[in-house]
Amino acid sequence: MGIDLGITKFIHDSDGRAFSPLDETVDRERIETRHQSVSRKEHESNNWNKARQRLARAYERLSNKRRAYREALANAYTQRYDAVFLEDLNVGSMMQQNGNSRNIASMSWYETLKTFERFGEKNGCYVVLVPPEGTTKRCVQCGVESKKPLWAREHSCPSCGFETDRDQNAALEVQRLGLLELGVVEDELGLGQELAESTPAETGTSAGSRSSSSRDVIPASTVVDTESPICSRAQSARSHGP
Repeated sequence: MGIDLGITKFIHDSDGRAFSPLDETVDRERIETRHQSVSRKEHESNNWNKARQRLARAYERLSNKRRAYREALANAYTQRYDAVFLEDLNVGSMMQQNGNSRNIASMSWYETLKTFERFGEKNGCYVVLVPPEGTTKRCVQCGVESKKPLWAREHSCPSCGFETDRDQNAALEVQRLGLLELGVVEDELGLGQELAESTPAETGTSAGSRSSSSRDVIPASTVVDTESPICSRAQSARSHGP
């Protein structure tokens, strides 16, 4: 299974499933309110210390929520698949170079990679990190790279004409690189074609197939609330959907 980590979708896998980011609105508002409460108290007074403790609990609550989400997903994927492939992201460098550092930090990608590795070892699943360079730009079907602005959410190859969701193409490319890394395939020729055509009903945007849309994105609350391997449930629900 190839997995693309993102911001608009926390996870998009090579089978076409997508999981939304956590909704942290309430948590962020709680933290902001408690920051203001601390600032209004006399420094190092009893009330100031109590307000700081309430603020620390708000941060801890958000951290625990993020950890529960990462662990539920990592456990589900590493239980279901023999191998899971993810990009070896340099998160620190990305935060320094990208003006979207707050959103990148909230995705906790580094912790997500470590969580997958930990659960992979626990569940007997190979977790392989592949080079991230070009996975978004490169067409999984023909290998040609094309620039895509962040707002462009569809992959449309100018060379071979292959069209799919941007994150789906990246997930398939991560899967291709992971299979090569494991030595499952020795020759790249034709591999992208095979992967790209493996789930046409879920990934294609051409006539006769449906594109990825918001109804395909599984809410984060489903994962956190159930705390169970929900990948198979989500796939079953989608297969019986409209």
